[in-house]
Amino acid sequence: MSQVFGFSGGDDFCTGGSVYANPKDANIFLSLGRSVDFYYPLPKRSRISVSFDLDGDWFEQKQKTSIEALPDECLFEILRRLPAGQARSACANVSKRWLMLLSSISNSEIYSNANEKELSDKEGDDLEFGDEGFLSRSLEGKKATDVRLAAIAVGTSHRGGLGKLSIRGSNSDRGVTNLGLKAVARGCPSLKAFSLWNVSTVSDEGLIEVAEGCQKLEKLNLCKCSAISDKALIEVAKKCPNLTELSIESCPQIGNEGLQAVGKLCANLRSISIKDCTGVGDQGIAGLLTSASVVLRKVKLESLAAVSDLSLAVIGHYGFSVTDLVLNCLPNVNEKGFWVMANGRALQKLASLTIGSCRGITDAAIVAIGKGCPNVRNFHLSKCAFLSDNGLVSLTKAAPSIESLQLEECHRFTQFGFFGILFNCGAKLKALNVVSCYGIKDLNLALPAGSPCSLTSLSISDCPGFGNANLAVLGRLCPRLKHVELSGLAGITDAGFLPLLESSEAGLVKVNLSGCLNLTDIVVISLANSHGWTLEVLNLDGCRNITDASLKAIAVNCPLLSDLDVSKCAITDAGIAALARGKQLNLEILSLSCCSSVSEKSLPALRKLGNSLIGLNIRHCSAISSRAVGMLVEHLWRCDILC
Repeated sequence: MSQVFGFSGGDDFCTGGSVYANPKDANIFLSLGRSVDFYYPLPKRSRISVSFDLDGDWFEQKQKTSIEALPDECLFEILRRLPAGQARSACANVSKRWLMLLSSISNSEIYSNANEKELSDKEGDDLEFGDEGFLSRSLEGKKATDVRLAAIAVGTSHRGGLGKLSIRGSNSDRGVTNLGLKAVARGCPSLKAFSLWNVSTVSDEGLIEVAEGCQKLEKLNLCKCSAISDKALIEVAKKCPNLTELSIESCPQIGNEGLQAVGKLCANLRSISIKDCTGVGDQGIAGLLTSASVVLRKVKLESLAAVSDLSLAVIGHYGFSVTDLVLNCLPNVNEKGFWVMANGRALQKLASLTIGSCRGITDAAIVAIGKGCPNVRNFHLSKCAFLSDNGLVSLTKAAPSIESLQLEECHRFTQFGFFGILFNCGAKLKALNVVSCYGIKDLNLALPAGSPCSLTSLSISDCPGFGNANLAVLGRLCPRLKHVELSGLAGITDAGFLPLLESSEAGLVKVNLSGCLNLTDIVVISLANSHGWTLEVLNLDGCRNITDASLKAIAVNCPLLSDLDVSKCAITDAGIAALARGKQLNLEILSLSCCSSVSEKSLPALRKLGNSLIGLNIRHCSAISSRAVGMLVEHLWRCDILC
């Protein structure tokens, strides 16, 4: 038996020793060899994804064929034969390469035959919305990349078509380039509104692609696009005849030539806005207005140093259809320019006029505008350093159709001009807004008796000289007030505001007293008792002397109140509880920001108020813990809570 166990094989079977020259080769099948004196453990099975040929002595590996081995030209031909809709979207998810190839296929390049069209008509899935541009997309910051634009172009084609696209900012590493706009141009022929803001990596080539592929474009907004020039704007004018709105801001390479092309070729242009474009001057404005004046409704010129009196003269002679005109920060426009514009007699349809930071606005210029634009209803004047009381009072006399007048940072405007406007405004002036006019002083004025003015809305903000004496006279002159905003007026006390409440006959609807530090509960209680049946909005933000007594009066007397702001007031849990007990109160918005005395004890009352609340502000309420806030958020699931 020992010979049997020691048998190493004869010549007829195999030579003595191991079959394998290398002992490690044996452990492919065996774990122990006869002629070796050490053990090799079984190795881990390796994953093999290729086919093998077992016909030879050893395994012969074959190369696996893949569609990825095809060049782009062949893959393009395959992808363009895909049926529109979900099949194309599914293929776009395979890889970035497939996505970019699909996005480069225009509608005219998609292969279709009669059988496929008939099948699509029967299924009806991909043609449910058609291609009318029902969808809108917005990309901001890091999300603004070429890959995302390609995905939007492919994905929206069968879901109604992309109608509105906004790109704000750009990814510094992989931002939007001409390649991304090319994908939009080929995949979104239904695009009607396109905004491109702060994207310096897009040049004329990209916008020209959009103009050629999206010829239904109606609205174009370009802001801080430093690489886009007149060349692209001219192509937009040629390819997009339906363009109705054009806005250009801080685009230094766009100038007169582009605007002239828009005026000649865009017959439907109704709105034009140009801001901070150093290349735009009188020639561009004149070429635009003289060609498009028949349908142009809105004109906005802002921060244009090269625009002079000539441009305003053109507006005054050719702006027959202009209804909304904005002229801001035009340093080279003088009094003569405004006078010529007003006497051009073309602005008969002008309804809204905004003028700011223009040294050419003087008393003579503003009176000429009042006479030359008799149908202006909304007038906004800001930072007019040479405009005085005489000019403003004369304006109200010359333009009796004014319904809303806003004055901002006009420091030569005093209390005499303020009350002069109220005496001479006529029956149509409904709203007066005065902001940061430091020339107004609080003086006791002996005004002549006159008929009450028709003012229904009054807003006076951040005018430190406006005080009780002016407010008392105002109450006698304006008994029909419904909306009152007196914000940031530290000089007003209860003694000045109470006469205004007593003289109001129509019933106050909206009252904003934010920042009036010296008002107390007496004013709020009187307001609730006298006007609670009409009051809908009350803002007491920063009125530090308002306490729980005011909330108790509001809960009882203000059934229509929907918006209440008592931020930074001396409110406690007792006031919130009283508010919740109001049976007729249906608050929708409540702000308790920075009310440090409101604690977790108010949670039951807030839950009760939550039956009607849609907005609750409890930011910086330090006595309410994050745990209590979480419970409140869970309970008031219909309410937006700021915490």
